[in-house]
Amino acid sequence: MNRTDRLYAIVEDLRAAAPRPRSARQLAGRFEVSSRTIERDLSALQQAGVPIWAEPGRTGGYVIDPSHTLAPLGFTVDEAFAATIALGMLASSPFGGPAASALRKVAAVMDRGRLNQTIELATRVHLLEDAATAAVPHGFAEALRSGTVLHMRYGDRNGAQTVREIEPLGYVERNGNWYLIAWCRTREGVRAFRSDRIVTIVPTGERPPPREYHAKDLNIPYGDLRPAYDAD
Repeated sequence: MNRTDRLYAIVEDLRAAAPRPRSARQLAGRFEVSSRTIERDLSALQQAGVPIWAEPGRTGGYVIDPSHTLAPLGFTVDEAFAATIALGMLASSPFGGPAASALRKVAAVMDRGRLNQTIELATRVHLLEDAATAAVPHGFAEALRSGTVLHMRYGDRNGAQTVREIEPLGYVERNGNWYLIAWCRTREGVRAFRSDRIVTIVPTGERPPPREYHAKDLNIPYGDLRPAYDAD
């Protein structure tokens, strides 16, 4: 990691820890440099106007105003490359539109040199998919964010349709198929609804009661269920 990248990374590390302090020794271990190098970096950031201050004492260290951020340096090439691949994998998913928009924003905050390197690497990556993605009904990608009970028409594997009211809880993806996980009021339990079997989804405007949702409770009999976002 070069010094410029490290300066931005120090700011983000301090912001993530705020209001708890980080010692120079902790930061040195994190970035694999000496404590003296970290002290110089922190001094340079302070001189540039970044609101970092030292808290004295045995448990003290350096603290930053968490509302502060630097003008966007953007991503390192490795970070942008990983983000490009991840967002590209969503292109054929129900979230393809927002993913494409997010990818444009990644490019917008990168300097031209790093962006060109990222593009050159990304053109060497291809995704081998089994078949064309099944059509996804309008409203599927927004179902969870809507926060409302949904009126849904759903077809089973034989094509028979039922009408249900559901309370969205989450999503699961398996082998290119997306499932809406929801509390089904008809069945009075948590169910998984495959996207290509959903005929229509219409928000009712009704706010459902809060429900606990733990992916492990789905009792999926195959594969390892991995969260798309790890809060740690």
